[in-house]
Amino acid sequence: MREPTISAGFARALLELAVKKGASRPALAARAGLDLKALEDQDNRVSLAKYIALMRAGQELTGDPALALHFGEAFEMTELSIVGLIGMTCETFADAFEQLGRFSQLIIDVEVDDPGGRRLVLARESGRVWMTDTRKNPNEFPELTESSFARMAAASRRKAAGRDFVKEIHFTHAAPAYRAEYDQVFQVPVIFESDRNAVLIADDSILATKIPNPSRYVFGVLSARAEALLKQLESSRSTRGRVESLLMPILHKGETSMDSIAVKLGLSRQTLLRKLKAEGTTFEKVLDDLRHRLAVDYLSGRKVSVNETAYLVGFSEPAAFSRAFKRWTGASPRAMRTKAEGSRLRLS
Repeated sequence: MREPTISAGFARALLELAVKKGASRPALAARAGLDLKALEDQDNRVSLAKYIALMRAGQELTGDPALALHFGEAFEMTELSIVGLIGMTCETFADAFEQLGRFSQLIIDVEVDDPGGRRLVLARESGRVWMTDTRKNPNEFPELTESSFARMAAASRRKAAGRDFVKEIHFTHAAPAYRAEYDQVFQVPVIFESDRNAVLIADDSILATKIPNPSRYVFGVLSARAEALLKQLESSRSTRGRVESLLMPILHKGETSMDSIAVKLGLSRQTLLRKLKAEGTTFEKVLDDLRHRLAVDYLSGRKVSVNETAYLVGFSEPAAFSRAFKRWTGASPRAMRTKAEGSRLRLS
């Protein structure tokens, strides 16, 4: 089972809200085991376990048990994730919800019941339109549902041009001690111990509401970036992807033994062997393929010499690198370097 993660943008914003409410930044970071520098890039990933610890520490240190609800109110999705920015470039609310579902794993990567892997699903049922949260075991961390729906409700009030966007809010968990806060935050009927975590859309026609100033160009740029982040996330779930991510920064040092990588992964050598075998590969092949891919990238697309490339991908001897490169591509590294330089001259 993969480790659930959440976008660093959410952890950073939650921490800032808790600090604003009186909590100590160092205490929050220490309690959650967070590296504050890792939060500077909102596209980084934070383990869900650390995010949960941050939420619980924030509730305690601020004295606000409804912190998740207030977090949802306080921050728009555009401030937290590229997914929110994509939504603002869409033409209608329906389009924005479609993109929210498409890229929901970039927000939080958890196990879901939806066959398509989408956490938030928009569906029509008996003439009613629901936005349903399909994550598994939601009551283990109901604060995530609280903040998600509070953000959605607050955004709809700001952007639906005075129309009532949300009709009801449904939660599978029981009403908490701060039940009154739900009425203040949502301002619509809230049903607890429901059969679903979902937002009931007030009127199907609202989905056709136009979003001001949509931009297909910006949508394309942001979507391409989101697709790249999604591929990166999917790669990180596999043992191969995790091994590659550990090898990348140390290739040039030549410290690429399987034992050292196994230790960094917290696995025994045999367990790592078994996991890679289950994915149809070996450690040696992962290392070889990574060197191949990076060498071609360095020589064909960057101004990197053959000797520098050999060093960067972990070869101490240029001759050994040349032999490996010919095995990978059927050509010498110098020939590829010369071809790449010729292509740049023709384009200039």
